[in-house]
Amino acid sequence: MAAPVLVVQGKNLPEVWEKSLLMLWENGIRVPTEYDKEGDEPSVDCTMVMVIEQPMSEPRLHLALPCSFKDLEKYRREVVDGVHDHWIAPEEGKWTYTYHQRLFTYDWEGKKIDQIALAIDKLARVPFTRRAQAITWNVGMDPKTNDPPCLQRLWLRCLKDTSGELRLNVNAHWRSRDAYKAAFMNMFALTDLQSRLAESLSLKTGMGVSVGQYVDIVDSYHIYGSYFPDFKDRFLKAVAEREFYSTSPGRSRTVRSDSPRVQREIQAANAELAAEEFRQ
Repeated sequence: MAAPVLVVQGKNLPEVWEKSLLMLWENGIRVPTEYDKEGDEPSVDCTMVMVIEQPMSEPRLHLALPCSFKDLEKYRREVVDGVHDHWIAPEEGKWTYTYHQRLFTYDWEGKKIDQIALAIDKLARVPFTRRAQAITWNVGMDPKTNDPPCLQRLWLRCLKDTSGELRLNVNAHWRSRDAYKAAFMNMFALTDLQSRLAESLSLKTGMGVSVGQYVDIVDSYHIYGSYFPDFKDRFLKAVAEREFYSTSPGRSRTVRSDSPRVQREIQAANAELAAEEFRQ
């Protein structure tokens, strides 16, 4: 038996995430995991390819997320700004990595390598290069750890659209992904990073570079069996009972990232991160 290879495509992040979960739920195979407890059902699993045509288009957020918008903002800052890189201390039994640390300060034989800066420099010289990438896997450390990185590689390339505008396209490759509780957070953060890198390229080259397509490729895209009750009650119920996007209270299952409700939680998250930094 082999896991099915499923492909979904859409305009924005919540649309594609929603399609991916429904496709996985309906077509995935049942596979046990290393984290199952006695009585847990096997996970539902597939290999998934998600294509987001306009990653920054609104609505950017799904209301059936199993996390708060405050937690989402903290995670975005962790990936894009490295606000939790100081938590890395494997010798103390703490974190062994963050994605920001592996992408921006990869440890290679005692040297810190900013892979993202190297990729941006390469793209500035040759926008259509096939060599602009950044990896996360550390062969000396990760095979031995209990929590190795799920994200394996980012691949970046600039191509012109039909109007002649240069767009930064990003492919993200994952070995494994919690489709319900992690995938949206991951993609939200990485598409925000994509936007920031497009701005950096614009400044570096003096040319307008906008955000292009984001493609997410996952070897094992799964929902844990222990999550099934919450998934059905929160996600599947929202899809069945609410419209994809509506301005009427209680009618929508998505929301704009610039809505007052979301902005309040973002402000609260950043206040907590600032207090955390002050205590360091």
